[in-house]
Amino acid sequence: MKLIPKEIKDAIPKLYETEEQKDPTAYIKLFIDGWTWYITELSIDDDICFGYVVSPFGSELGYFSLQEIQEVKGSLGIGVERDLYFKPTPLSQIKKVA
Repeated sequence: MKLIPKEIKDAIPKLYETEEQKDPTAYIKLFIDGWTWYITELSIDDDICFGYVVSPFGSELGYFSLQEIQEVKGSLGIGVERDLYFKPTPLSQIKKVA
């Protein structure tokens, strides 16, 4: 499964396009073994993402590589998955429940 299908990829703002927004929207939710990545921006080459990362160690906004995430295997040998039922959501709402 492609982590980000073209129709969703086209809707995600490019890097730095939302930096002036107080409450940007997350368009994709990826997850594996207690880690969750919410993508709010994507680079033109579709590798570097910006978004909200929730891990067993805490949560923060930051940059991450989509290519590196795709190479990760979880405890059962399964790769990172995309939440197929996730709808674009403002980060303020995600932070309340994450």
